[in-house]
Amino acid sequence: MIKLVYLVPLLPFIGFLLNGIGRNVLSKTLVGIIACGTLLASFIISLMIFFEVRHLQSPAIVTLFEFIQVGKLSIPFSFQVDQLSSLFLLIVTGVGFLIHVYSTSYMNAEQPNHYARYFSYLNLFVFFMLMLVLGANYVIMFIGWEGVGLCSYLLIGYWFKNTEYNNAARKAFIMNRIGDLGFLIGIFWMISAFSSTLFSVVFDRATAGTAVTMITLLLFVGATGKSAQIPLYTWLPDAMAGPTPVSALIHAATMVTAGIYMIARSNVLYSLAPVTQNIVAIIGLATAILAALIALKQNDIKKVLAYSTVSQLGYMFLGLGVGAYVGSVFHVMTHAFFKALLFLAAGSVIHALHHEQDVRKMGGLKKFLPITHLTFLIGCLAIAGIPPFSGFFSKDEILIAAYAANPIYYWIGLGGALLTAFYMFRLYALTFLGTFRSGEATHQNAADSGDHVHESPAAMTVPLAVLAVLAAIGGFLGLPQIFNEKLGTSHYLQHFLSPVVHAENAEPHVAASTEWMVLGVSVILIVASCVLAVNRYKKWESRTEPASGFAKLLANKFYVDEFYDSIIVRPLTSFAKFLSSSVERYAIDGLVNGIGRAVQYGSRQLRWLQSGQVAAYVLLMVISIIILFFVQFFVKK
Repeated sequence: MIKLVYLVPLLPFIGFLLNGIGRNVLSKTLVGIIACGTLLASFIISLMIFFEVRHLQSPAIVTLFEFIQVGKLSIPFSFQVDQLSSLFLLIVTGVGFLIHVYSTSYMNAEQPNHYARYFSYLNLFVFFMLMLVLGANYVIMFIGWEGVGLCSYLLIGYWFKNTEYNNAARKAFIMNRIGDLGFLIGIFWMISAFSSTLFSVVFDRATAGTAVTMITLLLFVGATGKSAQIPLYTWLPDAMAGPTPVSALIHAATMVTAGIYMIARSNVLYSLAPVTQNIVAIIGLATAILAALIALKQNDIKKVLAYSTVSQLGYMFLGLGVGAYVGSVFHVMTHAFFKALLFLAAGSVIHALHHEQDVRKMGGLKKFLPITHLTFLIGCLAIAGIPPFSGFFSKDEILIAAYAANPIYYWIGLGGALLTAFYMFRLYALTFLGTFRSGEATHQNAADSGDHVHESPAAMTVPLAVLAVLAAIGGFLGLPQIFNEKLGTSHYLQHFLSPVVHAENAEPHVAASTEWMVLGVSVILIVASCVLAVNRYKKWESRTEPASGFAKLLANKFYVDEFYDSIIVRPLTSFAKFLSSSVERYAIDGLVNGIGRAVQYGSRQLRWLQSGQVAAYVLLMVISIIILFFVQFFVKK
């Protein structure tokens, strides 16, 4: 089955072509069947490959053709199938399929041609993410890397008639290009240092030194853009402009996890560059805390989840920075389950409330949306890290590795986990508990009593139920060592990924007693944080209290967007206006137009030479003879 791995990305690409070309003629039902069917087929093939690679000790390379051949540099168009890529194939195709099914109902109000355009973009998004995780070298990875950036632009700006949404799409595209430039320079440096971009060759030839440190730093610059880390994180909250299923796909199964995958894949290089590892850990930890603080005071249900993604990605980078590569990949998996669940549940709420996203205008939805409420609660328990839900196992594995590397990392990371628990259960309480507040906001209590609010259709609730089960039990793949000592390894996932993450790069461990203490402290404090948030906001009532002090700073997101606007956007805009009004108009256009006027003037004068008047021709002959005479005379002298 491994030899047929090319079918995994090819099938979604075929779906993209069919729906894109036939968008004006295909029915909505057929569009949905094509989009979901191709991805389901990819998932089935990925599942078969997953079971086939479990016992592989070396990666299987499937070469399709020679892509670039310049002198000794050979870059084949090839796929690498191993434990890491097969795991990501399951995440991308499995979660992606559920999001596609959900979308068939959520996007049903769209016109048929826009409906097909949406699903063609969605299929293309999955295609490029599969290319990214399957590439056997950094160039093929980069093709997928750029492709998901393009698709994010298309999907964030899906409702292209809205200028605000278009601005959000452009912001995402440009900020990703900043990071991608670092990735591209890193690839060129890699070619210069190792004469190859193949994973196997680069990892064999790499040795500790300046070259590897600079290459890993440049690759990390690309990861900060794609996976929304400081300072290139501000595009991700604005990406909520796209349809809610798009947000779920970006946050859970595709784009933002690309940076985690790239560094996990490059664990050999990063383990040779401790300076880079420290930078990765510090940036990740800072991002986790900053985003969690901002999420405390956001009132848009999707914005809270967006900042929670930024924060969770920070934890993943913390894990990568302290050498917990498997822990970070584990958190990618569990995060895919509970973050897709949370976004799709939020979409169910938005769908029920006719596109209302302000949690201050919600409340009391527990009785109107029982399935959405239960699944959202499971997602909150998972992301907060409450045992036995999935987030507990993966997040605590990262925190334990951080404790082993540096206890300061652990205590700061634990603070971020407490913030996560608080803002997620604040969101839960404001949305589902208390009384229905829509009438208070619109002053139409009779019309907005909640009678019109109803549960979403099965096409939306079934994916929620599946994801809720995965979010609840998915963590058992990573039972900590204290529960699993008979396996002779940290946990099943550690054993499964051992051929990719070599033993010398395995995450640090602590004594069993210390691990019990760390787990106990974190669970007790996180539960207390959840209870505090619920008690504070379950009876919250609408009020217009202006935020002040630190709360105002959080509500305005530390004014980072305004800061970027003042030091980057406005100066560049002013410089562009100067170039347009002065340099373009007077220097470039002036020079070009001046040359044109000079040629035109010269041609007007020269046309008198062909006037057709014999007297003028005779006069010119006489003048010419006189000039030649004087020239000849002075030449002889």
